[in-house]
Amino acid sequence: MVSEQAAQVLVASNRGPVSYTLRDDGELEARRGGGGLVSGLSAIGPDTDAVWVCAALGEGDREAVRRTGGRLDQADTGDQRVRMLGIAPEVYADAYNAVANSTLWFVHHMLYQTPLEPAFGPEFRAQWASYEAYNRAFAEALADEAGDGAAVLVQDYHLALVPGMLRALRPDLRIGHFSHTPWAPVDYFRLLPDDIARQLLRGILGADRAAFLTHRWADAFTACCTELLGDTGKTRIGVHGLGADADFLRERAHRADVDDRIVSLREQIGEADGAPRKAIVRVDRTELSKNIVRGLLAYRQLLTDRPEWRGRVVHVAFAYPSRQDLAVYRSYTAEVQRVAEEINDEFGQEGWLPVVLHVEDDFARSLASYRLADVALVNPIRDGMNLVAKEIPVVSDNGCALVLSREAGAYEELGEDAVVVNPYDISATAAALHTALTMPDDERTQRTKRLAAAATALPPQRWFLDQLEALRALD
Repeated sequence: MVSEQAAQVLVASNRGPVSYTLRDDGELEARRGGGGLVSGLSAIGPDTDAVWVCAALGEGDREAVRRTGGRLDQADTGDQRVRMLGIAPEVYADAYNAVANSTLWFVHHMLYQTPLEPAFGPEFRAQWASYEAYNRAFAEALADEAGDGAAVLVQDYHLALVPGMLRALRPDLRIGHFSHTPWAPVDYFRLLPDDIARQLLRGILGADRAAFLTHRWADAFTACCTELLGDTGKTRIGVHGLGADADFLRERAHRADVDDRIVSLREQIGEADGAPRKAIVRVDRTELSKNIVRGLLAYRQLLTDRPEWRGRVVHVAFAYPSRQDLAVYRSYTAEVQRVAEEINDEFGQEGWLPVVLHVEDDFARSLASYRLADVALVNPIRDGMNLVAKEIPVVSDNGCALVLSREAGAYEELGEDAVVVNPYDISATAAALHTALTMPDDERTQRTKRLAAAATALPPQRWFLDQLEALRALD
């Protein structure tokens, strides 16, 4: 049954624009989120009836669903209509942790140690059934909320089956699916059981448009469809390279709290021969794909190969813990800390700490590091885009040389003006850091301007509207 408040634009994603915490006094405290989707959905204007369908992520969210039936108070959500789904915790855990984040994410980022994993047996099949149920809950909610001929934008690998399921329920809808991660090449994608690999592809091909962050990921998806299904059918393939929000970043980066963090960071970096030391900055979550450990090893190699940099440069590394409910992520975070401590023990001297490592999330401090960075190190193994690579040139005070992995999605747009590296090659990355540190000021300034222009070509609101307009324009 279609809702009485049928929407004309719908967004579906695992995480919504608001989350709830259950306080000790029994009251619910709402916290609004940010990001490209929030900015994008706000761009359609108040005259368009829109709704966001998302999942309850924790006990606070689930309690909000119990009290409201899942249709949230718009005062909490920034005047956005939100339908939050109270999916059973055990079903959600299997779908989100076991399948989406521990299988599909690993496939698309090509991170398996294949002599040992993956191993798809009965336990995985049970988890896959939960993934199907989770996707079905979204499809049914979207079918219920959508008006006749509405446009539905389904987000990411968590919801790969939704377009096909929704198409069966509501053939009148315009459906788009957007992948925020890389897409695996055919040979790696075929690690998945054959029937599940085909089910995933058919799920996305239930959409009128399947869109990606780069042409490379779009081509990989098309190749998988051709190999496993014969073709992509009637589904159109699109590319929308999400850019940085320049206006927000520049305004936020010059608030007082950021200025305070700059003073603190400058004190930690210190001076050499009466001048501020050079700063190599990285800002990442401790996701396995971010390649933080190899980045640290490359910095150690720089200090080994180029002793003239000892005492004259500091690696400011922000590694904010991610997915700590998974053991492999906890181990990786510990390894980042161990290697940073080793470098400090090996090279540190009075008045100079080679690595300044912070693991407590602090957005103002991240922006402060963006502004003062001489070199930005962005060396992921694979990334759908990597917005840090785009954000740093936008807010840099004095120009910043970008050392960028060729495996980041951002390479497609920024590679020409970055110092490009193979993320597995520690020696070459160390050499690239030296090149970036010694780049002439004028060249660094000009490169930063071009990087910033490319980085902001498709800001979040335009990125969202481009997808919506392309979907509505289909024959």
